Amino acid sequence: MTEMTILQQKIQAFLPDIVTSFQEPMARHTSFRIGGPAECMVFPKTAEELAKVMEVSALLDIAPVILGAGTNVLAPDAGMTGLVVCLKGCLDRMERLDETSIYVQAGATMTRAAIFAADLGLSGLEFAHGIPGTVGGGVYMNAGAYGGEICQVCDYVDVMDLQGKVRRLTKEEMGFSYRHSVLEEEAGIVVGAAFRLEPKPTEQIRERMRELQAKRSASQPLDKPSAGSAFKRPAGGYAAALIDQAGLKGFRVGDAAVSEKHAGFAVNLGQATAEDVKELLRQVSDKVFADSGIRLEPEVRIW
Repeated sequence: MTEMTILQQKIQAFLPDIVTSFQEPMARHTSFRIGGPAECMVFPKTAEELAKVMEVSALLDIAPVILGAGTNVLAPDAGMTGLVVCLKGCLDRMERLDETSIYVQAGATMTRAAIFAADLGLSGLEFAHGIPGTVGGGVYMNAGAYGGEICQVCDYVDVMDLQGKVRRLTKEEMGFSYRHSVLEEEAGIVVGAAFRLEPKPTEQIRERMRELQAKRSASQPLDKPSAGSAFKRPAGGYAAALIDQAGLKGFRVGDAAVSEKHAGFAVNLGQATAEDVKELLRQVSDKVFADSGIRLEPEVRIW
């Protein structure tokens, strides 16, 4: 058995009751299926356990990295030193607050939240059905699709600081903009969010979700590992169209490739590495810039 690192020994001693894994392959926790081992990965099941993790992190003077469903993350081939906090499958409570509002914890998936709202006859989260990430990640980056965005329906967000204390931020305080929130500049972890929605017949909501899912299935490479849209939408155009116009559908570096089905997606054809993906994104961005004068910026979070 490999000798434990000092950090692993400390995490085991300070957090004996929280599910922990050492040298946990990041590839198991990212939709790209890429990433080496995390030195320490913890799986807090409740907000109280998460607070304990943050308190211990502060005590040990380490800055943990927060992972949701890993659907917008490119993890490094060499793995991660330090502490990774995985919230997928944790913090997944959902509840109705009043006639038009629901509260969803950060670990619930966007799809589950959309279905929960639909079952209550509440409209506004249809766009989120089919987005594979968690609500925490969706709020953090103001996720969106098909004309809908988190900022359109978010009422407030509960955010935990690095000492384990929770504060409530209003929609305005979240500073939402395109694929961005204030949490990208201010350290904090989404614990949960309230969404204000509109009453509508459940079947109408479900029909809209079926329409959007059909569009996704027809146009996106859902059969291959990816992290969704590889690039942010640039001013004055669409990333997929610019990439297609540059003749880059099918372009590959190693086993990382621009999808033949949707030029906006970078996919793992089987054995792609993080370095393959990064080089693919760099070359695509450079080629599109040379062709159009528009510089594409990655939407994928590169760790």
